[in-house]
Amino acid sequence: MNQERERLKLLILTALFAAIIGVFAQFTIPLPLVPITGQTLAIGLAATILGSRYGTLSVLLYLFIGATGIPVFAEMSGGISKLVGPTGGYLVGFIPTAFIIGYYLEKTKFTFVHAMIANTIGMVITLALGTAWLKFAASLSWEAAIAGGLTPFIIGGLVKAALASWIGILVRNRLASARLLPKTDQKLAA
Repeated sequence: MNQERERLKLLILTALFAAIIGVFAQFTIPLPLVPITGQTLAIGLAATILGSRYGTLSVLLYLFIGATGIPVFAEMSGGISKLVGPTGGYLVGFIPTAFIIGYYLEKTKFTFVHAMIANTIGMVITLALGTAWLKFAASLSWEAAIAGGLTPFIIGGLVKAALASWIGILVRNRLASARLLPKTDQKLAA
């Protein structure tokens, strides 16, 4: 019974983070090829707080909701076309990003320093997959894809990685104190 309660709490938090990702996606700065959004910050928060399994599940739920046409992607958009279009690599890249951030933290410690390392690695994964996808989906040269899909996001990505790390560890510790998450040295329920 107690394990079922813990799992229910985690599933509720997972759904909550899917919604948070959708809300953060609406904070955008339009650029010619790919907008700057709050999605990556929300992905980092989800993975830092929930870990690999539930952080990734929240991303999958978010992508599923968006793929069905509900406008949760950047600029109030949705639909499967967004997942296969020029910016789809960033969206699909959120899946391994969330998993690796959470996995790294589970294998090390949930501290700001480790969270910063994990979120920086996550930023690199998202940008690498997104840029590669952009190059092929938009039939761009590597130089144009890097100029439009990577370079403008490096500084902002590092800032978002730092914010996700700082806020994520703070919130994770508070949720653990409130018994909504296991203590930082315990594993999340399967």
